Amino acid sequence: MTRVGIVGGGQLGMMLAEAGARIGIECVTLDPAPDSPASRLAPSIVAGYEDEAALAELASASDVVTYEFENVPVASARFLAERVAVLPPPESLEFAQDRLLEKTLFEEVGLTVAPYAPVSSTEDLGEAIDLVGFPSILKMRRLGYDGKGQARLERPDQASDAWREVGEVPSILEALVPFDRELSILGARGRDGEAVFYPLVENVHRDGILRTSIPASSVMPALRSKAEELALAVMVRLGHVGVLAIELFETEEGLLGNEMAPRVHNSGHWTIEGAATSQFENHLRAVTGIGLGPTTRTAYSAMVNLIGSEPPDDAFPGGPGVHVHRYGKHARPGRKLGHVTVVEDDADTFFRVLREVTRTADNT
Repeated sequence: MTRVGIVGGGQLGMMLAEAGARIGIECVTLDPAPDSPASRLAPSIVAGYEDEAALAELASASDVVTYEFENVPVASARFLAERVAVLPPPESLEFAQDRLLEKTLFEEVGLTVAPYAPVSSTEDLGEAIDLVGFPSILKMRRLGYDGKGQARLERPDQASDAWREVGEVPSILEALVPFDRELSILGARGRDGEAVFYPLVENVHRDGILRTSIPASSVMPALRSKAEELALAVMVRLGHVGVLAIELFETEEGLLGNEMAPRVHNSGHWTIEGAATSQFENHLRAVTGIGLGPTTRTAYSAMVNLIGSEPPDDAFPGGPGVHVHRYGKHARPGRKLGHVTVVEDDADTFFRVLREVTRTADNT
């Protein structure tokens, strides 16, 4: 049996292990938490991500190693890569961890980005404001996620406070541009270079955290083809193998690149019940070198995150089309504790049930 090592034992690692069990792939995880979500489903090495003895143990227990979050130390990924195949490669991590590298990569492959400028000091920030203007957003170059490590600027007198808010660390200032909706493109690339893509997904955020994802309606074929073309170009440039997600803004002028995740992604959770092959199964298929599965949507489908608190199962509408996934995490404000997928064959039923699920999730 093929064994896949996973750096990280959070909910994405848990869902990778679930998918692996269905197709005869065994997973083992490395995570510093003894009660990580994935530890309930797969053997777990409990240690820090920079613990070389633990990393060597993971390498020896695995045929290939992957990761479930993009802030894995690049040095640790390279340490592993000297001992076992690491996919996606460490370079994918390196570019995804640094917003400046990410922006330059997008530009290199022809994906337009909003005006931006690097910032390393308050003096740099003043110059960046002259270039980028208002409204704009200051973002840490590294580590920020779910709206953290960011500060919005509307006026020059907010610059000092914004610099302190992001921790006075290397950052980028990015223009806030008007857009029609936020989309994401998810694809998987195999070891042999074959690539498959899921339908474009429309995302809705609240307080900087993804709330709902639904395969986007009214997408022109040319727009989908362009998104796939650009995502493939990123994959090829990085030698990426596995799932890659790119968050995009749809504007009057076309697509703007926001950021990428070199891993399975929250906006792809609808694929567990709503696609012929889930993103988790296709990630494992890609990194192990077995053939990729079809990505067609099998029904009307959507995902609703459970953030900060969890309603009981009986609070949600009943029926076979409602699937509640819980991560086994302790509740705290802003934390993703689970998600619900809604899958229905009939459009009217789907939208009615989705509204009920979203209302229930919002009222907890």
